[in-house]
Amino acid sequence: MLVKKKLVLASGSPRRQRLLRQIGLRFEMRESGIDEGSESAGDPVERVSGLSERKAQAVGESFTNAIIIGADTIVRIDGENLGKPSDRADAIRMLRMLSGRTHEVYTGVSIIDRPSGRRVTAVEITRVTFRPLEEDEIREYVSSGSPMDKAGAYGIQDDMGAVFVERIDGCFYNVVGLPLSRLYVTLREFQKQLNPD
Repeated sequence: MLVKKKLVLASGSPRRQRLLRQIGLRFEMRESGIDEGSESAGDPVERVSGLSERKAQAVGESFTNAIIIGADTIVRIDGENLGKPSDRADAIRMLRMLSGRTHEVYTGVSIIDRPSGRRVTAVEITRVTFRPLEEDEIREYVSSGSPMDKAGAYGIQDDMGAVFVERIDGCFYNVVGLPLSRLYVTLREFQKQLNPD
């Protein structure tokens, strides 16, 4: 897909960068500096929608002519929103909660055009089932440091988190942190609206 303006990813996530490159997009990366907060309650759709838009908006203020993509991902179980763990004890707590159970992964993706200010936000939801985890598996994984920058304290794509997952219902890439099909379709439609000719 040809993006007719500079494309900017409002994220420092190496996983999101890899996913955008995977579908052939050329982009600049800029971290938003937005505090993702620690709210564990509240509507997950509103949370990821709001944060993804705030990230895109914050980065968009630095550009006069660009399309900005912001994203936010959380894990939801027992009415609690799990973002990135605050420390190792928090990561252990999260993995114990997920062990042997099904949770939902929510990702909000916001696209903002500069200078028009036009915007669109989409949310993807994927259900993920973990097999029962042994305590030593959880502690070994947390000791690796890998879970510390990931919502729900696990990564499905490039580390031991992959062997925790028994089943997925929905978009795999959403669990990685960026629902590629939803993003691609949304970005195509967004560009058509910006350039109806």
